[in-house]
Order: sequence, then C-alpha cells, then structure tokens
Amino acid sequence: MPLPPPPALLDDTLRTVARRYRLPAIGAVSERIHEASPATALAVTIEQARLALANGEIPGAALKHLFVESLARMVREAIRPDAGDPAFQAMVLRHRVPQVHEYASLAARAEQDRRLVLAAVNAVAHPNKPQRGASGPQREAMTHLHAAASASSWAALHDTVRRLLAMPAISNEVPNAAPNAAPLQPALAQLLDSPALERLRQLEALSSDAQVRQYRSLWDRQGPRSGTATATAQGASSRQRGAAAEALAAQALRALAQRLNDAEGTSAPYRVVTSMRVPASLPASHERAKTEWDAVLLRQANTEDEADDETPAWDVCLLVEAKASVDAATTDLPRLLRGLRLLAHAEQHVTYAFQTEQGTVRLRGASLSALPTDEAGLASKVLYCSDAPAESHPRVLSAASRMQLLSAPATLEFASKLIETQQAEARDLEPVWHQLLESPQWSAVLNQYRALRRVRELMVHADDLLAAIGDTGQRA
Repeated sequence: MPLPPPPALLDDTLRTVARRYRLPAIGAVSERIHEASPATALAVTIEQARLALANGEIPGAALKHLFVESLARMVREAIRPDAGDPAFQAMVLRHRVPQVHEYASLAARAEQDRRLVLAAVNAVAHPNKPQRGASGPQREAMTHLHAAASASSWAALHDTVRRLLAMPAISNEVPNAAPNAAPLQPALAQLLDSPALERLRQLEALSSDAQVRQYRSLWDRQGPRSGTATATAQGASSRQRGAAAEALAAQALRALAQRLNDAEGTSAPYRVVTSMRVPASLPASHERAKTEWDAVLLRQANTEDEADDETPAWDVCLLVEAKASVDAATTDLPRLLRGLRLLAHAEQHVTYAFQTEQGTVRLRGASLSALPTDEAGLASKVLYCSDAPAESHPRVLSAASRMQLLSAPATLEFASKLIETQQAEARDLEPVWHQLLESPQWSAVLNQYRALRRVRELMVHADDLLAAIGDTGQRA
C-alpha cells in the first residue's frame, strides 16, 4: 500500500526549529570581502567562481586576482614562525629539504617494516624459543638481537645479526643437523639483507638530522603521536563527547516520538531506535557508506493487507546523526549521502530486518526506497544534532578545503620561495586557480561553501529541537 504522508506535527517541528549553526548566503559574506581574513576571502571567491561556472560563464580576471592574492596572504600567515600553522610548515619543509622528504616517506611505512623485522627476529631469537646447543656468546647475542628489535634500535640490530653470522657455530652450520630446529644461518642472512631493515636503519640515521628534528617538532605541535598515552586519553575523551552528543540526540528524538504519539490519541505508532545497523541483505554496495545510524524515528506501518506476520513493520520518518562539532558533520556528509543511497536500493515489496540497541526491527522496503538520495531532499528526512556552541564568527572555508589549497604543489613551491628568498609573486599560484576550475579532483573544494551551508542547514542543537517540540505541541 502507498506510504502515508509525513505527520504535520513533524513537518512543523522541522520547519520551526532554530538553526543556530546556519550560514548566510554568499552575498552577505562578500559585502566586506576586502576586510575579510584570507580564508573567508578564498571561500567567497571560490563560491563566486562556482556560481559563474554553473551559469555557463568563465570566472573573470578580477576573481582570479582576488583568489591568488588571498591564497598568498593565507600562505604568508601560515609560515610565520611565531603564530603560523605547524602542519603546513612541516609540509613545506618536506617539500624543500630532500632528507626530510626521504624521512617522511620512510616514516609512512615504518610501522609495516617494523612488524616485518620483528617477526623475522622472533622466528630466531624469541626469549621463549629454545636455543639448542647454543654457546654462551650465541645465546647472549640472541638476547641482544631481540632487545634491539623491541627497542627499535635498528643499527644495533644490524650489527648483532652480522656478529651472529660470523660465529663459527652459525657460519659453519650443517643443514638439517637438528631435525626439529630450522637452520639459523639462512634466516639471519635473509634478515641482514632485508629491505625493511635497511629502510628502518636509514630512518634511524636520518632522525639525527637537524631539519628532520625540526620536522618532527612541527608535527608534534599538532598533538600527541599515535599510540602515546596522551593520544589514547584524547581519543577516550573524544569518544565520551560523541557518546554524550548521541545520548542528547536520542533524548530529543524520544520527546518528539512521545509528542507524536500524544497527538495520535490512544495508539502509539511512533518509536525511536538507536544504533541502527544496515543489514547485508540490502542489494547495493556498502563500501564507504554509512551503515549505522545514531537515532531513527519510526512509524508503525499499516500492513494488514500485505502479510500475515504478527511482527510489526515500520517506516522511517527521520534519521538523526549526532555530531560533537560542525567540522565532524561536514566531513560526514558524503558518507551520509552514500548511506542514504544504500538504503534507497531496498526493494519496495521486501521487509528488511535491522539490528538496533532496542532489538530487531523490520523496516519496509517501500519506506527505505523513498528516502532522498541527493542534498536537495535531505531536509525532510535527515538532521544532524549537536550540543556544540554556535560560533560567533563561523568558519566559511572548511578545514579539508584549506588543507587541499595549502598542499597543492604550486602553493608549496610558493611558500618555499618565500622562506628561501623572501620574494614570491602571487601569480605563481595561478596553477591552483586553474586546477580549481578544471580538475575533478578539486570538485569538493569548488563546491565546499554549498556543502558547508547544506550541512549547517541540517544541523540543530539538541536544546533547540526540544524547544521546537514543545512549541509545536502547544500549538497543536
């Protein structure tokens, strides 16, 4: 049977809820562009360029000039030693200095190399591995070998392997002399010649270089390194904030369900489920799509003429995602859209079982297939809910767009010239402008203000949602 229309009280609530995170139209932002920060000026010029392209026009020279001048200003601010951006300064150092570039490349795969070398060492020198017939010096060297691997002392490990291979008991080893023990010489020789060990030795050697130490210091200023106690504590704190935001969103949505049920009279067709997981039976790719929804408002479906199953089926009324910040919602939007497209692949006459914190719920495919799959239709079915305060001066250039602009090769070259000669022309940044207008890889940057505005339109504070629920209930 056809889907019923959405309840008027729900529509009223979504229409009237305060949107404290909302961004103004680009025209309002551009009125004082010449007094704006470089990031704001860039956001305005990028959006004006997008609008021109959408109208079939070519962005003019004045817009290009404003773009490159604003990007040049942003670079100059970012490279300031006293108050700049350490992440960008680290990228520029990697771009300028060959040994820093080599160090960064080696560091990117160091953990994988470390695991390979440690596995090879454990195969011959693990403390629990018996050393049959090993002499005192050989046992001692094996202990040193394992200790060097555990301490990530790669030069010491290399020297220890060479010392072991020079021992007569190993260099003159007779193959298959001990039936239950693998020969040591081939394994140690393979470890000595291992490309992974060579990369780790080079990484260790480069670590003492002054500019490499500066590079590491710049990265450390951004926050604790992965795996440290501080990083673990920060991760736990972040998860706690996320859990608190989810609890507030679910609380507000339950209040909405209660208000809708009160309006219906004696029946209670509305309910809220949390942590709703998408089943594998949906006929579409789950890759990079949202497959778990924080809170969902459901309405019991009238299926009297469709099935004899006594378990009720439900239709989706509203999907709510809890986010602790605007930035988190902004980066989540593409994944959310892929998640909606996944749900919309449901077959209309099939009922799907979803697992939730409240148990299994059966959702009608007709309801899922009717969900919006593009940004324009999101407002009636999706909310981002947060407890973050609204900024007095919201950022209009997203963090991801800013980083892509700064990490462009032409931008890094421009910054390198500034550092080395104190002279660089803003027109050297024109390749970034052309990439922005022409390259598919820059589509997200070109559309960033529209996406940011869309996310903020969908975002409400939990307190505002509760207030709107109360107001619409009184009017009803």
